[in-house]
Amino acid sequence: MNRRLSRDRRPEGANNGEVAYSPISDDEVTSGRRRAVLAKLPRMYRADGSPIRVLLVDDEVVLTSLVSLALAYEGWVVDIAHDGATALQLYRDTRPDVVVLDIMLPDTDGIRLLRQLRDIEQTFPTLFLTARDSVDDRIIGLTAGGDDYMTKPFSLEELVARLRGLLRRSILTSSDEDSRIVVGDLLLDETSYEVNRGGEPVQLTMTEFELLRFLMRNPRRVLSRSQILDQVWNYDFAGKASIVDLYVSYLRKKIDAGRSPMIQTVRGVGYMLRPAE
Repeated sequence: MNRRLSRDRRPEGANNGEVAYSPISDDEVTSGRRRAVLAKLPRMYRADGSPIRVLLVDDEVVLTSLVSLALAYEGWVVDIAHDGATALQLYRDTRPDVVVLDIMLPDTDGIRLLRQLRDIEQTFPTLFLTARDSVDDRIIGLTAGGDDYMTKPFSLEELVARLRGLLRRSILTSSDEDSRIVVGDLLLDETSYEVNRGGEPVQLTMTEFELLRFLMRNPRRVLSRSQILDQVWNYDFAGKASIVDLYVSYLRKKIDAGRSPMIQTVRGVGYMLRPAE
């Protein structure tokens, strides 16, 4: 039995407008069934290997606590906002990978808030939560820029599955299931640590492998030397960006030698990897 969030009757003595959410069964909370179900799914990460970041916007504290707990089981980082103003500020500060957004908020509505978020950035996926279940409401939410729509009460497992689906359709994530990265005729397997180009194996050191992986996770994107230092070496190497130039030269000799070049230098900025022309 899936655990669901449900709207209960207001208890005697509760304040007007107070809403209680509770699982169907307390036994299911303690049994760890939800954790077992989610544990069967492969972990998902950002393309750079860091945790998925979620912005959860809902004015009901118990709901956000339960949802954030479920997403934490996935290894994701969850930022919570209970109103539109806080959501806007958190979005600017954290740039999440996916937004879970209630349509009814105390200081605005979710559709207006989504338009404001889209003015900041266009590409993030959004899932609407709402107590309204009419077809018209769904159409309004989806045509306003939402990518998915769930009505309360809802299953936490289904919410996680839908968010995973949204992230999988984006280009920003990688999964334990899909350990291969392909750019043009270049293939990198993150599980076996094997690399080949045009079917021919390429032998790399660990640092060369990590550098190539970062470039391949960001194809056609110019990466600065400082970005590469931070992601591959995890520190600034005493400020010596020349270490990046040195390892790019090593990588070029192994990846591009005798072939159409894939690693491009963008003068004054950094490097970019793209399929050979």
